Amino acid sequence: MASNDRPRAVADVSVGTILATVTIAVPPERVFRALTAEDQIPLWWGSDALYRTTKHTADVRPGGAWYSQGKGADGHEFHVQGEYLEVEPLHRLVMTWKAPWDGDNVTTVTYTLEAVDAGTRLTLRHEGFGARHDSCRDHGSGWERVLGWLNAFLAAEAGIKSPGIFHCRLIPPRADLAFTLTDEERALMDRHADYLRGKLAEGTMMLAGPVADPAGPWGLAILRVGTEAEARALTDADPVVRSGQGFRYEILPLLSAIM
Repeated sequence: MASNDRPRAVADVSVGTILATVTIAVPPERVFRALTAEDQIPLWWGSDALYRTTKHTADVRPGGAWYSQGKGADGHEFHVQGEYLEVEPLHRLVMTWKAPWDGDNVTTVTYTLEAVDAGTRLTLRHEGFGARHDSCRDHGSGWERVLGWLNAFLAAEAGIKSPGIFHCRLIPPRADLAFTLTDEERALMDRHADYLRGKLAEGTMMLAGPVADPAGPWGLAILRVGTEAEARALTDADPVVRSGQGFRYEILPLLSAIM
């Protein structure tokens, strides 16, 4: 199976709805159990830096209640609860969501699980925020974080190594290259840009661009791949490196990343 995908969430405050998705490299039955089993939620929902879910009870059937409680990093206790509206094992779960920090307003969360080649595509829809724009935004960023915890937990359990992030610095053959490009070099840089756009479309590159260093501009690419060897293989295939004109990449792994 392919490596896990990074969770993404979008909060549409105009309609009070959040849509989030992540692809997890394990089968739907494992994801569904992690989302519903009483002994599973406390294993992955939370982090020491923010909060931890300490207990979860669930009567997983239409009309059944669920209840989670936990403790924040500051020692403050919290809870959230609701009722299952639809339960389609391995495929779909719909439940209400009621939390004191959200004024005990009742919203609806829908999980949809789809088997894909990479494992399971999990799509989450959280709706019913109405005009509570701040709450919608806050829950949007919260769900991206929660799906990240789920992703990391199941990946570690399955022995899947999460992709690493690598800082790749493209050093030109001369410091003033950006200002003294020949027609041949300009055409080469166009092929270089097309190559990077392809990597962005594939998802192996997060961003790229020239850096205005006073000592001389250089190129930056941030790659998200499994190993440094994979990062090196991608940079070695760059047309500017293959040209033999003296371009080279320095590659450094990020020890951690806030995204």
